[in-house]
Amino acid sequence: MKFVGLLLAAGTASRFGSDKLQHKLPHGVAIAVQAARHLKAEMPRVVAAVRPDNEDTARALAAEGCEIVVCEHAAEGMGASLACAARAAGDADGYLVALGDMPFVRPSTIAAVRDALAGGALLAAPYWRARRGHPVGFGGRLRGELEALTGDEGARRLLEAHAAQLVKVPVGDPGAIRDIDQPSDLAPPLAV
Repeated sequence: MKFVGLLLAAGTASRFGSDKLQHKLPHGVAIAVQAARHLKAEMPRVVAAVRPDNEDTARALAAEGCEIVVCEHAAEGMGASLACAARAAGDADGYLVALGDMPFVRPSTIAAVRDALAGGALLAAPYWRARRGHPVGFGGRLRGELEALTGDEGARRLLEAHAAQLVKVPVGDPGAIRDIDQPSDLAPPLAV
């Protein structure tokens, strides 16, 4: 089966105060690069959506083996970036939508969502302690709906419209719900 990873790396990082995608994690790897590495570990093909003015991130992700698509309408929001990435990916049996500001998602979580799609799920998402996380998997039949997304809601409307068909994939990975919006989000999580 042919699956494509869609890495959304076209946000403005307005709450972070600088280009968070290029911010280095403690081990010296940029946030977006770490997210790409984990996605590439399980997905042979990854299309990364970037803003027109972010050549540094585009170069870094291309060096990791991602196909780069510059989303001219990225400023409209995550839905526009997701639609751009889906159009660039073309026909596939499924799409795994990952976020460039989620570097802590484990490859095993990505594999579990991909495997749910391979098993016939129309939609699949990892759940850690009853919270939906990322990446979210979309069956190939949803390609047209992905390509039609707009605005800043991402795929929320799509998930709501097909909620009854969502396969919840339980994972032991807190990284599935840990995104980086501001510098304080980089602090080690408290033990729970």
